[in-house]
Amino acid sequence: MTEQMNLFGDTAGAESTEPALSHEQAAARAAELRHELDYHAYRYYMLDAPEITDAAFDKMLVELQEIESAYPDLITPTSYTQRVGGYVSDQFAPVTHMARMYSMDDAMDLEELDAWLERTENALGTGRVTYTCELKIDGLGVAITYENGAFVRAATRGDGTTGEDVSLNVRTIQDIPMHLSEKALAHMGTDRDRVIEVRGEVYMPKGSFVRLNDEADAEGRDPFANPRNAAAGSLRQKDPKVTAKRDLSTFIYAIADTAPLHVHSQHEFLGWLRDAGFHVNPNVATCKTPTEVHEFCADALSHRSDLDYDIDGVVVKVDSFQQQSDLGFTARAPRWAIAFKFPPEEKTTVLREIRVQVGRTGVLTPVAEFDPVTVAGSTIARATLHNIDEVHRKDVRVGDTIVVHKAGDVIPEVVGPVLDKRWPDAQPWQMPATCPVCGSPVVHEEGEVAYRCVSLDCAAQLKERLLHWVSRGCMDVDGVGDELVDKMIAADLLHDVADFYQLTVEDIAGLDTGRTYAASNARRGVRAGDPILVGQKTARKAIDEITRSKQQPLGRVLFALGIRLVGKSVGELLAQRFLSIDRLVLASEEEIASIDGVGPKIAASVKGFLAVPENLEVLERLRQAGLTLEEDLGQMAADAAAATGVSADLASEQPLAGFTFVLTGTLVRRTRDEAGAALKTLGAKVTGSVSKKTSFVVAGPKAGSKLAKAESLGVPVLDEEQLEIILTTGELPTA
Repeated sequence: MTEQMNLFGDTAGAESTEPALSHEQAAARAAELRHELDYHAYRYYMLDAPEITDAAFDKMLVELQEIESAYPDLITPTSYTQRVGGYVSDQFAPVTHMARMYSMDDAMDLEELDAWLERTENALGTGRVTYTCELKIDGLGVAITYENGAFVRAATRGDGTTGEDVSLNVRTIQDIPMHLSEKALAHMGTDRDRVIEVRGEVYMPKGSFVRLNDEADAEGRDPFANPRNAAAGSLRQKDPKVTAKRDLSTFIYAIADTAPLHVHSQHEFLGWLRDAGFHVNPNVATCKTPTEVHEFCADALSHRSDLDYDIDGVVVKVDSFQQQSDLGFTARAPRWAIAFKFPPEEKTTVLREIRVQVGRTGVLTPVAEFDPVTVAGSTIARATLHNIDEVHRKDVRVGDTIVVHKAGDVIPEVVGPVLDKRWPDAQPWQMPATCPVCGSPVVHEEGEVAYRCVSLDCAAQLKERLLHWVSRGCMDVDGVGDELVDKMIAADLLHDVADFYQLTVEDIAGLDTGRTYAASNARRGVRAGDPILVGQKTARKAIDEITRSKQQPLGRVLFALGIRLVGKSVGELLAQRFLSIDRLVLASEEEIASIDGVGPKIAASVKGFLAVPENLEVLERLRQAGLTLEEDLGQMAADAAAATGVSADLASEQPLAGFTFVLTGTLVRRTRDEAGAALKTLGAKVTGSVSKKTSFVVAGPKAGSKLAKAESLGVPVLDEEQLEIILTTGELPTA
């Protein structure tokens, strides 16, 4: 037979020379494909963050279909071949565990560990006990339920009896199998269809923890104290997309009921978990004597800093399940296990300076600089003190002998001073009154711990302010992004947002992209190794977009300036109330705060921003560049009507003024944002939560808790058809 090649290079019409998969091989491969398809479908539909191409996904799907066609008995109801893709999000709900998740008794030193070992040996018979030693992961307890080998749900430990449903978030953790392996299910025999609930720890790797806290520090957010807190906070996110970015992992080591598995010991159970596809910690040992238990604990402590995850001890368990059953439980913990806790490693050093660091959002952060000291395997010489309240709470002063350690064995932290070594003239530290980077006055709002620099001229905040200005929700300058802004800053072209409007095509075209030509091209006049410049085409597009942005309304400009607490909606409210930047500058804090939806905190932030002379200078340069710093209410109404598809005449009448709407569920004709914008154009107020003050709730399919609350409060509920009538006529339904 002649082989024919199709357009993609595959052989068409040729008989396969590949040997057919055995039933066992096919079952294993099908399980693997189901896991991969579920994972990638979830990232695509739920997270909007695909990791592979559609073609790669389709290739895996075709392979699974071929396997199931050859072996129909391998088809499962949950297989991706048997259902439509997509996921529906729910809020957290309580989950009752299959069996209580007990706490663990602690041994704080070797003496307490030996006492437990002695009690255990006495109860079961000296020399008759084998122990399994496992590292104690400092994470968040989780219980994961499977039925017929398929993932059903996941819940936090909670109070041991009831936890929180975090299924959608746990689905984002890559090492959680959506389907158990055929090998593991086969071991269960006739119990393979039983519901099982495995338990373990969700943790954050040390490297991910450092990255997350670096981001928080740069953005002026409070950092996580340790990897466990970070893992817990990440797992309880309402948005699974956030959890997916946190790089969580798991170690599974327990189960609610061992009976369906037909295993008889902890080490045998751990083997079953590995076969099933779970992430099981490799650092585990079976110990036949208390001496071997001691050796494992000592080895774990000595290698603690080498691990990419945080541990705070060793869990010692009686290996035999029968012996575990014989020992039983106390009211709070199993008698057959104990947690040997590691002591924290602390060192003393001398605090030489408290330096102020300015983050990209303007937050001033005090940082302790001290004599280098080795802690938990590495040398440290600085640690964040987070904020002024933390400095005063710990009462650390320059010149103090201080105690330091690593939070979670990762993040350097100042524990506190050694008071009997304090110099008599040591003075309490105070936050500076001016920004150490630009010299502008520092703003400290009442009721907040953070001190901020709000100057548009501050170099420490430059890049983020520039990127915020050109972003889609602000001035919407397409084609000017992270890379191009970096190049313009490096070329000393940008010092504040007003500098965008002084740029020329030549300024941008001549920027070096950082790449070079791989080959010479005589026609284009380039040689291999020559730098690749941005070029005229890209530069022209950027300048055109920057010029177009001058027409953005005042509300957008106010949002784009990056005034703290002023988002798009608040920017629009300020523009509608004061109509010009000049009137806003002259307005009192009380006048600003009186606007519905603004309030005193936002007002204080706006006035603080407008009190900085450098900011006013930038505003004046924007005005001179031709930006719109005044509002035309008639044009605003016309533009809003055109954008939302409602009648301009109807918009001018504002028939929905004084009415508050809440949108929930999935709308078909418009997105919720589009429907909300149309309602606002007709004068309505649109909020995100239902209360007694809500006039109407518009509920589409898959409406959840907001619909239930509306019904409980007696708030009128409208469907999408009724909404469209309101948007067309301006008339509200009668009771």
